[in-house]
Amino acid sequence: MFFHPARELAAPPKLAGGSVEEVFFPSGDGVRLHGWILRPPGPPKGTVLFFHGNAENMSTHVNAVLWLVKAKYQVFAFDYRGYGTSDGTPDIPGVNRDGIAALDQAFHIRGGEGGGVVVFGQSLGGAIAAYAVANSPRRGEVKALILDSAFAGYRRIVRDKLIAGIVTVPLAWPASWTVEDDYSPERWIGSVAPVPVVVIHGTKDPVVPFSHGERLYRLAGQPKGFWKVEGGGHATALLLPEVRNQLLGFLDSVLPSSVTNLPSTH
Repeated sequence: MFFHPARELAAPPKLAGGSVEEVFFPSGDGVRLHGWILRPPGPPKGTVLFFHGNAENMSTHVNAVLWLVKAKYQVFAFDYRGYGTSDGTPDIPGVNRDGIAALDQAFHIRGGEGGGVVVFGQSLGGAIAAYAVANSPRRGEVKALILDSAFAGYRRIVRDKLIAGIVTVPLAWPASWTVEDDYSPERWIGSVAPVPVVVIHGTKDPVVPFSHGERLYRLAGQPKGFWKVEGGGHATALLLPEVRNQLLGFLDSVLPSSVTNLPSTH
């Protein structure tokens, strides 16, 4: 249910005046992971670590964040085990281990560039990102965690999806208890504080119910913001110019300065 990887990579994006660098790095158990560093022309304003969703691989999902490179942010995108040219086979413990390794790698990539590291995850990537920030030895150095259309729990989303189907309702509770739940973001997001958290969720998300975004926001510590996108679908908020502008304003507030006020609604 959670993993639908594709091995074949699309061609790296062409960045006007910028560059794409290929990197390989080990996960915590030695599995070799693959990523791209998308560099803007000139010094970056900061580094955004991008956790993609559950289907295909980073080469298709990275289109969602190319606009950040145009806005002068360096983006580090990577593939979980079993996706693209990353080794291994995806499972819940493994991909969460990969998330912590990627966050460590993001700080190595940032190097002396300055500007700090922001973590941004979409859908499944948001769930993995929340666990990574909460459990990283470098948590205190992360400038912000942004979750777009993320589910609150692995077990919870299985239950909700099965309840949505008339035929599968009787299976919802027994089936959900077979799912690994120790890595669920609802268990960890409260440990992210004092790193600022922004939760973005569309009210008409057909994949991850809006209630999951509400739950993550409720469980997060301060400082936090909830950007409710009226009528929004699944991971579509950043297609809207006003949400992009809101995010750029937020990034300006946390890179490199500390957060004083978070926008609470959209």
